[in-house]
Amino acid sequence: MAYNDTLVAEIVGRVMAELGLNTASGGNDTVPVGVSNRHIHLSTADLETLFGAGYQLTPIKDLSQPGQFACKETLTIVGPSLRPIENVRVLGPVRKASQVEISRTDSFTLKVKPPVRESGDIAGSAPITIIGPKGVVTLKEGCIIANRHIHMSTDEGAQFGLSDGQYVDVEVNGERKTKFYDVQVRVHKDFRLEMHIDTDDANAAGIGNGAKFMIVKK
Repeated sequence: MAYNDTLVAEIVGRVMAELGLNTASGGNDTVPVGVSNRHIHLSTADLETLFGAGYQLTPIKDLSQPGQFACKETLTIVGPSLRPIENVRVLGPVRKASQVEISRTDSFTLKVKPPVRESGDIAGSAPITIIGPKGVVTLKEGCIIANRHIHMSTDEGAQFGLSDGQYVDVEVNGERKTKFYDVQVRVHKDFRLEMHIDTDDANAAGIGNGAKFMIVKK
């Protein structure tokens, strides 16, 4: 085989792509992934119903996004199937409205039909019951499957040439090469670069926390 500059560049490009790198940007188009298991966000009122008046969440681990943390507290969720899912982690801080984020696999266990939504967009979403040590809360709406999304700071958004609310496709060259479509970009000065997917997506791609994705602009 005769080698020339064009062929060498093509070979290098393929190898870099397989490694999750980008030759044009020195790897700056890659994004680390965080796998999000089922979890619960609580309002102050629902927190007190479930754990008692005046109760405060107990942080045990800071999450990747500033101000967000995993809590010691766990709860049980129940749907129409009456088959409970126990030990669902609460994430802090408290929110204006309670929200339960699950995977599609969880929805089959619970027999609920949650829509795929951006976190916080719970209007018209699925009902769910939350059981705590001191009480029970039944949400008329609030159960969703979180959409795939990428957090990035304002500076990172500028580096990628992306703005808040845009949608991109992403590729991962892992054990099971995968492409995810219509991934929402969320840009805020306090965010840190990370793509969030749920356990179903992670298992489908054969990846875990820290894997690298490559952004493919639409």
